Amino acid sequence: MQRFVVYTRVSTKKQGDSGLGLDAQERDIQLFLENYSEVPWEVVARFQDVESGSRSDRPELKKAITLAKSSNVTLLVAKLDRLSRSVAFIAQLLEDKKLNFRVASMPYADKFQLHIYAALAEQERDFISKRTKAALQEAKARGVKLGGYREGHKAHHDAIRQNADRVAERVASTILSRRAVGTTFQAIADELNALGVETARGGRWHGTTVRNYAQRLEAA
Repeated sequence: MQRFVVYTRVSTKKQGDSGLGLDAQERDIQLFLENYSEVPWEVVARFQDVESGSRSDRPELKKAITLAKSSNVTLLVAKLDRLSRSVAFIAQLLEDKKLNFRVASMPYADKFQLHIYAALAEQERDFISKRTKAALQEAKARGVKLGGYREGHKAHHDAIRQNADRVAERVASTILSRRAVGTTFQAIADELNALGVETARGGRWHGTTVRNYAQRLEAA
């Protein structure tokens, strides 16, 4: 029997209280167990943190890792960044011969591929951060007023964001699994269009649309 310790993480207490993000993680974990795990399987324990992925000293993660190593069971997470957003920390876990862990959304990825994916994701996050700061500085220089939505439009913007979140969760496994093996954003868009999946606004997918959703998923 293959035995697992399941670990999930959200970044804020609001997400933890509402279930935002947790439902998607639990769904992906269940899909992995039912479709990619050896049979029979058993989940021996579940741990959950409400902490930033940049922190490596999360208490529940420590408990999950300790149990996985001491009981010779597999640590299972929905996405690689649920473990950490730090390449150094993930590399440390990958080098630990006493620890075996799997990523539900990348069921066939070996340790070498996971390391590469973590490094690429870290580079992309760094680039996105710099690009966002540069765009804000340019907007400020042009005299654009920054600082949020007008109150009268709040409900409209909330509805758009919630619908985008629902679409992001629905296509999460497809986008992340394809990206993990190097599929381009445009190729993923073509596949989603062929499957008849619509965007949050009811339109067709483009490479830039998939890229935006991938960024949304990584930040969730």
